[in-house]
Amino acid sequence: MKLVTEASQGQQLTWRKSGRSNASGNCVEVARLPEGAGVAIRNSRNPDGPALVFTADEIAAFVAGVRDGEFDDLVPGADSRGA
Repeated sequence: MKLVTEASQGQQLTWRKSGRSNASGNCVEVARLPEGAGVAIRNSRNPDGPALVFTADEIAAFVAGVRDGEFDDLVPGADSRGA
């Protein structure tokens, strides 16, 4: 994982956020990096701020963990594992 700003990378990314995002801006945005280099993630309330950059393998492992419910305990009322 790296911490970068878009300006320091000299590239324009296409950012997107979940349709579950709300009007108060409580969401993150993601962008695929060029040439399959990974994914950048940033706070939507600070689009000019830094982004965390993950390799394709790192983001795949994280998404698999989300799908498996490994992080459900982080969201109140969403813990389906009973932990």
